[in-house]
Amino acid sequence: MPTRLVLLCAGATAASRAARFADLAEPLDAGGRAKVRALDRAGPVAERCWVSPAAAARETAELIGLAAEEAPALRDIDAGAWTGRRLDSLAPEAIATWLAAPEAGAPGGESMAGVRARVGPWLDALGEGRMLAISHAAVLRAAIAHALDVPVAATMAIDVAPLSAVVLSRHGRWRLQELRRD
Repeated sequence: MPTRLVLLCAGATAASRAARFADLAEPLDAGGRAKVRALDRAGPVAERCWVSPAAAARETAELIGLAAEEAPALRDIDAGAWTGRRLDSLAPEAIATWLAAPEAGAPGGESMAGVRARVGPWLDALGEGRMLAISHAAVLRAAIAHALDVPVAATMAIDVAPLSAVVLSRHGRWRLQELRRD
């Protein structure tokens, strides 16, 4: 039996709407909660579910009625000194450097290479069956990079909005089945 993993990006927070680097303690905002409640979850039921330890991901799981196991590998990227800051409050050169070389990471934070280094082994350790994990844009990008064996920098061109889903399958090797936005 193959593995089918749906990675769902957590619902919207005030930070995601304001283009700020996330604070892991921040919950969903009112609009984020409303969209999660309205989420269409048609399709096969997952046999196992995981969730990032971040507040927004745990609240997303709770609102859609999932009993999910917390997985530290699914935590959002640590933005270091940029946590809570708006993109437009940072020097344009700093953002350009980060986007061009995300493997370096934000000052005092985690790199996308670091995210991939923790997400890849988690993915590879999954057994067979239908699974669901609720996490964050950086983690979904890292999972795509790992599954397709592409540089993490290539995934920075993929828009991952709240409640977007990445569907990966594995039968011998990982494959990207679908990218969708609710």
